[in-house]
Amino acid sequence: MDRRRLIAFLATAALALPACAQQAATGLPARSPDVPYVPTKQEVVEEMLRMAGVKPGDVVYDLGCGDGRIVITAAQKFGARGIGVDINPQRIAEADANARRAGVEKEVTFRLGDLFEADIREATVVTLYLLPDVNLRLKPKLLRDLKPGTRVVSHDFSMGNDWKPERTLRLGNDWIYFWTIQ
Repeated sequence: MDRRRLIAFLATAALALPACAQQAATGLPARSPDVPYVPTKQEVVEEMLRMAGVKPGDVVYDLGCGDGRIVITAAQKFGARGIGVDINPQRIAEADANARRAGVEKEVTFRLGDLFEADIREATVVTLYLLPDVNLRLKPKLLRDLKPGTRVVSHDFSMGNDWKPERTLRLGNDWIYFWTIQ
C-alpha cells in the first residue's frame, strides 16, 4: 500500500473510532434509524395480525417495533409471544413501559438493535412498517433466515415487483401485504 493510501486509510479509521467506541461503551447502534417513527393505527395492527393468522404458539417479530403496539397486541389478543426490534433506545423504553402497562411483559421482549442484524430465525410471523427501499434491502435476510411457512406482513409497502404478495387488503388509506416464506 503506498503512503498516500495508507494515510487515507488511517484517517478514515481514526474518524470511525469515536462511533465504534460509543457503540462499545453504550451498547447502542452506531447508525441512525432507517425510517421515521410513525405508529401503525390499532385497527391496522389487528388486521395485520389476523391476516397473518396469528395464534397461540406463534412468535411474532416486529422489525422497527416503535412503541411495541404490534407485539403487545399479538400477546394480548392473539395469545402469541412477541419480540420487537428497534434501533432507537427511546422507542425500546417506551415499548417496555407499554408492555408493563398492558400486563404482557412476560410474553413480549424488546431488543435494541439493527433490524438487518437481528436474529429472526425463531419467528413464525414477521411484521413490518418500513419504507420500500428498506423492505427491498431486508428481503434477502427474510428469505435467508426465516423457515418455510413463516408469514410476513407489511403495512403500506410491498417487497418490489419480483416478490408478489399472496394477499393484499386496503383498509381506508392503508394497505396490508402478506407473504409466506417458501
